[in-house]
Amino acid sequence: MANYNNGNFNNRRNNEKMPVKIGISQGDINGIGYEVMLKCFSDSRMLDFCTPILYGSSKVLSYHKKLIGANDFTFTNIRYASQAEPRKFNVLNIIHDEVKIDIGQPTEIGGELAALSLEKACEEVMQGNVDALVTNPINKKNIQSDTFNFPGHTEYLTKKFAAKDSLMIMTCRNIHIGIMTNHLALKDVPRVVTKDLILRKLKVMDYSLKRDFGIRMPKIAVLALNPHAGDRGLIGTEDDQIVAPAIKEAYDNGILAFGPYPSDGFFGNGSMNDFDGVMALYHDQGLIPFKLMSFTEGVNFTAGLPYVRTSPAHGTAYEIAGKNQASAQSYRNAVYLAVDIIKNRREYDFLTRDTLQKAHRDNTIDEDITQELQKDEPNDIL
Repeated sequence: MANYNNGNFNNRRNNEKMPVKIGISQGDINGIGYEVMLKCFSDSRMLDFCTPILYGSSKVLSYHKKLIGANDFTFTNIRYASQAEPRKFNVLNIIHDEVKIDIGQPTEIGGELAALSLEKACEEVMQGNVDALVTNPINKKNIQSDTFNFPGHTEYLTKKFAAKDSLMIMTCRNIHIGIMTNHLALKDVPRVVTKDLILRKLKVMDYSLKRDFGIRMPKIAVLALNPHAGDRGLIGTEDDQIVAPAIKEAYDNGILAFGPYPSDGFFGNGSMNDFDGVMALYHDQGLIPFKLMSFTEGVNFTAGLPYVRTSPAHGTAYEIAGKNQASAQSYRNAVYLAVDIIKNRREYDFLTRDTLQKAHRDNTIDEDITQELQKDEPNDIL
């Protein structure tokens, strides 16, 4: 993903014919979500290529405005996404009552409103009222309820959007790290990592790198489950018996997958720069090196969904909430990436559709020519 600084705004403005509608879920109102969102869209140049719609509360937004001194930030209230005004920050209120805000604290109302906002934003993107979804950070504990029983956004969105398979991809600049088992307890990883799972997740990553990131022939490195990739069975047999055969089968089926690579040496010697994507088998195996490389810039993207969803690669950060210390770069990159993927998908779908149509036309022409030639051939010619 490109690292868009101030100098790139003009190029982006020229490339975008029509601003993309970005639906924003508010996340936890007591975390840094509102702060980084305000800082991001306080730069009016962001509105040149996207039209943001916050599914939240204008009263909560006004509170956070005052809290960080964003006095010049303006917004407009709307009732429907169709009313969203270009070059303005639009707020679609999901609640009109006063809300108790406890900055830096996980509260019940904070979880309830985060879930309500996410549900509404998802419905809007499914109905085509917005083009993409950018989610603000949630507290994975206080959002739990009878209707939200998931360890995170990724799992919720996969079910909500009825996706067959999805993949958490942490991305920044040219780094794309897939997390095969999402938010899963480490003790459960060896049981879940099967040949079938590896093949399915590699398929999702390969397609996403092509369609979402515009990489024509992506090379994917797969990390090992055990230290030193098992040392030929001395430390574990999973890499020899499960991971390596899955990689070979994926390669034989046209996916340029390689490995398994021990993660310490792989990241330590910079091998990730030789690949377009890296598949980590469990959460911390991928997230620790990723955040060391891009703590304030990274983006969380959910591949495999029928709709585009991105998020800043950080949490609610209660410890700095309300102190005007949070960096907006990760959030800004999440917006950039959502817009870029919308563009990439449209281009990829157009090009592949055209290729299929051309192949069909060529086949039809070949059949017509064959039929014409056969008319002129003597019957005794074999």
